[in-house]
Amino acid sequence: MRLGALFGLLGSNPSTDALSEQAKVYAENGFDSLWVPQAVGRGFIIADPFLTLGIAATVTKDIELGTAILQIPLYDAVDLAHRTLSLMQVCGKRLTLGVGAGSTKTDFTAYGKTYDQRFVTFDRTLKRLKSLLAGNATPTANLTPWLNVRGCPSLLLGTWGASVDRAAREFDGWVGSGMYRTYDELVQSLARYRLAGGKRAIVSTIRVKPGDDLGKTRENLQAFASAGFDDAVVFLQPDGPAPSAVRSLLA
Repeated sequence: MRLGALFGLLGSNPSTDALSEQAKVYAENGFDSLWVPQAVGRGFIIADPFLTLGIAATVTKDIELGTAILQIPLYDAVDLAHRTLSLMQVCGKRLTLGVGAGSTKTDFTAYGKTYDQRFVTFDRTLKRLKSLLAGNATPTANLTPWLNVRGCPSLLLGTWGASVDRAAREFDGWVGSGMYRTYDELVQSLARYRLAGGKRAIVSTIRVKPGDDLGKTRENLQAFASAGFDDAVVFLQPDGPAPSAVRSLLA
């Protein structure tokens, strides 16, 4: 099982080079992937996913870079397509987009978006996004993407379990939450996902807090590996165990 880390979560007074230094530390310690979450208006700040991944791309090589999870309904499709194409030019084939409809109302309130219509908006925006990334023009938007990035990056659907069948049918993979779902719930969803023909399965946001017993963390990671997950993504909280110590758990 591959091991990734959530990236871009900084303390209350980070240095100006904190994002680049964090990316380099994870890469140097052998993590397979870096993932940026998205949260706005919740009383804390996480740097913009596109900016954060662009910084990571310039200071690392080979390591996969992705969003977990980008809330599609918060964006206009043209704006999102332009941001994605720009980031693809920096990241190349390393970029993976984990996308979802969103689950936190305060983010939608901050953007002035309608939370109750998020699933309808998700479908409409995603359809147009894919078309724009493929280079298809509309009467009002012709983005003319560079040839070397034309086409959609790998798309993973973030869902707590209700839509794993759709993830298997329509997406390149599934991202399940290790923070909001129990191990048993995740394993049950994984079984449904595989039965529907699903390929890549990621369990994300496995919290590792200060004072945690890393022996138990190792057991948790090994349990997810034994269950059949392809990737685990840990969330190393500030002042917790060092990335090197956590990476060694799956060495």
